[in-house]
Amino acid sequence: MPDQQTRARPVAPESRSTRHSAMALLTAAAPALGAYAAVRAVGLLVLQVSASAAGKDALHLLGGRWDSVWYQRIAENGYGHTVTLPDGGVHPDLAFFPLLPALERGLAAVTPLTVQGAGIAVAWLAGLLAAWGIFAVGARLHGRRTGVVLAALWGAYPTAFVQSMAYTETLFTALAAWSLYAVLRDRWIVAGALCVLAGLTRPSAAALVAALAVTAAAVLVREWRAGDRRGLLRRNATMLLGVCLAPLGWLGHVVFVAVREGGAFAYFDVQAQWGNSIDGGRALAAFIAGLPLPAALGLCAALGLLGWLVLLCVRQRQPLPVLLYGIAVVVISLIGSGYFGSRPRLMMPAFPLLLPPAVALAGLRARARTASVVAALAVGSAAYGAWTLLGPGPP
Repeated sequence: MPDQQTRARPVAPESRSTRHSAMALLTAAAPALGAYAAVRAVGLLVLQVSASAAGKDALHLLGGRWDSVWYQRIAENGYGHTVTLPDGGVHPDLAFFPLLPALERGLAAVTPLTVQGAGIAVAWLAGLLAAWGIFAVGARLHGRRTGVVLAALWGAYPTAFVQSMAYTETLFTALAAWSLYAVLRDRWIVAGALCVLAGLTRPSAAALVAALAVTAAAVLVREWRAGDRRGLLRRNATMLLGVCLAPLGWLGHVVFVAVREGGAFAYFDVQAQWGNSIDGGRALAAFIAGLPLPAALGLCAALGLLGWLVLLCVRQRQPLPVLLYGIAVVVISLIGSGYFGSRPRLMMPAFPLLLPPAVALAGLRARARTASVVAALAVGSAAYGAWTLLGPGPP
């Protein structure tokens, strides 16, 4: 039997303080997590009803088609699978980044879940972590109410149904949001480490890497111009270390593909095989030009709305890393030559675009009016998500 002294051993002050801080953060985020979960529950309910009416399995729609299958195959068998298309084109699985398959495989190994079920579970958990991080950024910049509305709006994004699928967007958004929050708190090592994980999740991590690098460069230039030059690099050593860490995840996968395929630029060749080359927006312009006039005008209006949101973000004077990240995600999503139907999904991680409407809705005196707007958006998003998932094409 342990003696009295052993039983009464006090908890370390640091451990107690860390637990208290974590609980305080979680308690503050509870309304945002509840709002986000409610919005996504509407989407899942509408999908379940629609899928049942169509005689389809909702869980299969969320985890058993399109990119989800590629990630699950990697989780089960590793890399090495290639599909040859009827036109002779080749789609290798090296285009897909490794973090989600690794999490799927690990979760399936320690739980009764299948790899498909593990992928959906990872996405749902990552959705809550993303909503928490988005809330944290919004609350730090404009107060808790804005943070709650921002998380709810992200859950009601038009392609938010992807947040419930075994895809990487939700996991990436969670890592990006918390990385940006760490930068806002001047915790650059944490930001860089999270950026490493983001770089192992999606190629769009390049937007996050660029946001961190440009922000750090701006800090150095500002201090240099202020005449505070002595010991400049030493004083900012932590920031510089975080920036150096940031691209390692993305670069790691690029190097892995290069070594595996025996070519320095093999990763970019793989992406080109999937039709995902960077063309500066020419493919987008050609796509719009080929549409019927009403559809082309509607798409141009949507792009105009997107540009207006970007302008509002600039006028809102968002902190440099937040602003740069949001704009970079949008730019990367629009300048590629890939399948156009995926562009709205690719832009979904750009949650800073939702900050201006979140601030406006949070500023309404009648909370019921704010809730009504969010509810209407949630229903619209749910209906669009069910319609898309029940259709033949990938999101």
